[in-house]
Amino acid sequence: MSKIDIGINEQDRVKIAEGLKRLLADSYTLYLQTHNFHWNVVGPQFRELHMMFEEHYTELATAVDDIAERIRTLDVPAPGTYKQFASLSSIEEVEGVPSGKEMVDLLTHGHEQVVKTGREVLKMAQEADDESTAALVSDRMRVHEKTAWMLRALNQ
Repeated sequence: MSKIDIGINEQDRVKIAEGLKRLLADSYTLYLQTHNFHWNVVGPQFRELHMMFEEHYTELATAVDDIAERIRTLDVPAPGTYKQFASLSSIEEVEGVPSGKEMVDLLTHGHEQVVKTGREVLKMAQEADDESTAALVSDRMRVHEKTAWMLRALNQ
């Protein structure tokens, strides 16, 4: 197999990939949390939240694949176990089944955390002139910012 030569030095590729691993872990943890809430939501907003959570976890499923593939494109192994994600993620797991309002608040915070992690990775990518990672992360941030806004609007 030939050595990777995409115009980004190995040190920068590894640094960016490590940041993307954290973004992947946050995104996957948020995916699991959203899917869990989709299954377990009850109450007066059941239908609306159930359907919205399904839209969100479906979108996140595609996102985690895109992030993992970018890590691989940088020639670094992508994490893929719960143990790895738990150690890398800044989003805490939720015990029990919160109320619908609490679910919305938790997911809002989760999406905002993904944006913050994305900002860190974006800076690394920009400093290394890694436009492909920067574009991916920027797109992810935009989705999470909009989703957080929509979730916040539900509980006002």
